[in-house]
Amino acid sequence: VLKLFKLLHRTRQEVFKNDTRALEAARQKINEEFRNNQDETSEQKINELLKIASDVEVILRTSVIQAVHTDSDKI
Repeated sequence: VLKLFKLLHRTRQEVFKNDTRALEAARQKINEEFRNNQDETSEQKINELLKIASDVEVILRTSVIQAVHTDSDKI
């Protein structure tokens, strides 16, 4: 669980590099989701939550694009 938690935070830092608002929002969401489920004892539910977290990490790494305006009409 801790390994996945750290991986999500590392991915967040890479994906939202130089975007302080997105970095903070992602940090809060990751921490909130793990905190809300920290008392879960059902092994099946824990495995399901870990699968969701792993899927989220893959989606962040492969699907999120950060764009920067280089000109008034170029990104």
